[in-house]
Amino acid sequence: MSDVLPFFRAWAAHPLRIASIVPSGKALGHLITSEISAGTGPVLELGPGTGVFTQALVERGIPNSGLVLVEYTPQFAQILRRRYPGADVLCMDAAGLRHMAWRHDLQAGAVISGLPLLSMPPGKVLAILKGALLRLRADGSFYQFTYGLRCPISELLLDRVGLVSESIGWVFNNFPPAQVYRLTRRST
Repeated sequence: MSDVLPFFRAWAAHPLRIASIVPSGKALGHLITSEISAGTGPVLELGPGTGVFTQALVERGIPNSGLVLVEYTPQFAQILRRRYPGADVLCMDAAGLRHMAWRHDLQAGAVISGLPLLSMPPGKVLAILKGALLRLRADGSFYQFTYGLRCPISELLLDRVGLVSESIGWVFNNFPPAQVYRLTRRST
């Protein structure tokens, strides 16, 4: 509950950038991280907000030092730095991932996205995907949730970057209910 007020304030200031009045629930955090384990390697998280998915990653065995958290909102970045010391917290727009310094020896084994992609123009979504794929190893997966009935990334954009999407499930006890998609590179 302690994250509801700061989250609501951030949403009130920038509703399209935050896209929800409350943080995601723990059940959504468990689903979006369900295929990740300590052996996954570094994890790149986009739009972690106050850290619901981040906490689920830690509970799955990802050490703070294996977390790269890209958060646009300075207030949320401060909260993340305090909660996850040793994590690489970058206060930046995820569209600039191509230019981000990467401090790990290994590429990310997974990307977890809490970004409101449906409220973004296609060019920005494309920049985010291309930047994330530069940091994601070939067998890694990109996880994205949506409140909608379909993958929030159009087939056109998925084709353009060589990805395929698959739903891994719904969380009905989230507000609002949400669906999680796994995006992987198309096999050739």
